[in-house]
Amino acid sequence: MSKALSSEKIILGIDPGTTVMGYGIIKTRKQQVTLLQFGVIHLSKYSGHELKLKKIFERVISLIDDYHPDEVALEAPFFGKNVQSMLKLGRAQGVAMAAALSREIAITEYAPKKVKQSVTGNGNASKEQVAAMLKTLLKFDDAPKLLDATDALAVALCHHYQGGGTTKASYKSWKAFLSENPNRAK
Repeated sequence: MSKALSSEKIILGIDPGTTVMGYGIIKTRKQQVTLLQFGVIHLSKYSGHELKLKKIFERVISLIDDYHPDEVALEAPFFGKNVQSMLKLGRAQGVAMAAALSREIAITEYAPKKVKQSVTGNGNASKEQVAAMLKTLLKFDDAPKLLDATDALAVALCHHYQGGGTTKASYKSWKAFLSENPNRAK
């Protein structure tokens, strides 16, 4: 039976970062959610921002090729005071988006508060509270030391709870992304 007929969907959640990037992969079938994989990509060992971006692209492509997700959900960058950090985080997110779009996989962005609200019922929940709720919901024992992995898993689960790629910020191609965001192409 094909994925379309069984309403089965694989979702890759990404928590972008330039030091550590989290990822989480779930499989959904109707309301049943199964954990496939989650972890982190360590980037601090690479010197130079360009090399980190290259590694992000390569690892996201590798995850896509290994798990064949139907959709990718990313945590949108929060607005901080440090402009340089925001710029680097935005680039990391953009490279992850480019990797998904290069494989023609729909992407959706979610605000951090929306992710926390979807998973815990509290938009101001701590990373530890999110991890604890995920352990209960997805029935895994050992939470990773780095909470970027559970953050990414939360993004994937949020995407499922929101009905998949039905939100406004979902794009299937660069053309669709640019037509919805003409100011981001400058």
